[in-house]
Amino acid sequence: MTPIGVFDSGFGGLSIFREIHRLLPQYDYIFLGDNARAPYGDRTFDEVFRFTRQAVLRLFEMGCPLVILACNTASAKALRNIQQQVLPGLDDPTRRVLGVIRPTVERVGNLTYNGHVGLVATRATVSSLSYDMELAKVGGITLTSQACPRWVPLIESGRLHDEVLYNEVKSDLEQLFRADPEIDTIILGCTHYPLITSVIQQVLLDLDHPEVILMPQGKSVSYSLQDYLHRHPEMESRLSRTPLTTESATEGTTQFFTTGDVASFEQLATLFLGHNEQIKAERILL
Repeated sequence: MTPIGVFDSGFGGLSIFREIHRLLPQYDYIFLGDNARAPYGDRTFDEVFRFTRQAVLRLFEMGCPLVILACNTASAKALRNIQQQVLPGLDDPTRRVLGVIRPTVERVGNLTYNGHVGLVATRATVSSLSYDMELAKVGGITLTSQACPRWVPLIESGRLHDEVLYNEVKSDLEQLFRADPEIDTIILGCTHYPLITSVIQQVLLDLDHPEVILMPQGKSVSYSLQDYLHRHPEMESRLSRTPLTTESATEGTTQFFTTGDVASFEQLATLFLGHNEQIKAERILL
C-alpha cells in the first residue's frame, strides 16, 4: 500500500483531511497527529522543524510517497527546509511534501474585493511571515495578521460555544480591524478555526462587519492536491486506491495514528471529521 500521508501537530489537520477525502475518496490515506507534543504554535523554529521531520520520515517509512502538512505552523516553519534539505538526501528523492499556505494564498485573491486581507493564526504562523512572503509574490494584497494564541486550547477543550471563547475571538478581531478597518476577507490560518466559524461570524456581526468573507483552507488544499496529482501523473500512478466506479465513489482505506492518548484522539477526531461513527486510531512513537 502506498497511501497519501497527512500530518498535523494535533487535531486541526483533520478539517483539511475531511475536505481532501471528500474530493478524493478513492485513495488510501494515513493520518498522523503529534498530539503528545501539541500545540506547535508557541514552539521554536528548530523544534517545529525537528518534530515535523520526524513525522514526515515516519510516514515515508509507512509507505507514503506523498505527505501533506495539514498544519499551518509546520507549513510555515518546516516545509521549506524539508523540501530543500531533507528530501534531496533520501534514498528515494522522488518523494514529495506539500503544505497548506500556498494553496490558500493562490485562492484568496479570488475572494477579496478590495485587496485588504486579514489573517488569524497561531503566534508561530504569524511570526514566520510565511503568508506575507507568499502574498508578496502574488501582489496587490495588503495583509494584516493577528495572532490568536488562546483559540486552539479553548477549541480542544470542547468550549466551542463558550462565552470565554466568544470574548477571545472578539478581542482578537477588534485588534485586527483596528489595524486595518478595510479588511473584507479573513484567512482562517489555523486548521482548528473552521470548528468555530459560527462564533467568528457572530463576532463579525456584533462588530458591524457582517460582510467580511471567511476563508477556511480545506477546500483550497483539496483542490490544489487534485490539481497537483493531475499535473504529476508520475506521483499519481504510485498512489494506492480503490478504483472509482460509475455506480459509486468507492472509498479507499484510512488509518489514523496519534502520538498521544488514543481515547482522547478518537473522541475529538470524530468531532473534527463530523463522523457519526467513532473512528479507530493507534498510538505511535516518533
